[in-house]
Amino acid sequence: MIVGIYATLGVFLIIASRHPLEHLSLIWFTVWSSLVHGGIMAIQSFELPENHGHLLGDVPALLIVAVVLAVLTPRGEHARAAGGRI
Repeated sequence: MIVGIYATLGVFLIIASRHPLEHLSLIWFTVWSSLVHGGIMAIQSFELPENHGHLLGDVPALLIVAVVLAVLTPRGEHARAAGGRI
């Protein structure tokens, strides 16, 4: 199920990447949901030994996605100077 959700989100993020200023809510939803999902997975990975592998794969991947999107998302003067389109 989660693969289907992330695949769908990925398609919409690719579409949003053409005009990111018009899709800021989707981009920031992805940033924050990735941080929350990664945080929850990190906490839960300590509960059962078979979940420790998430600390090496899924958790860092989610955090990297969140950080990269947050850094690349236009905001402030750069976003206003672009006039709504990049």
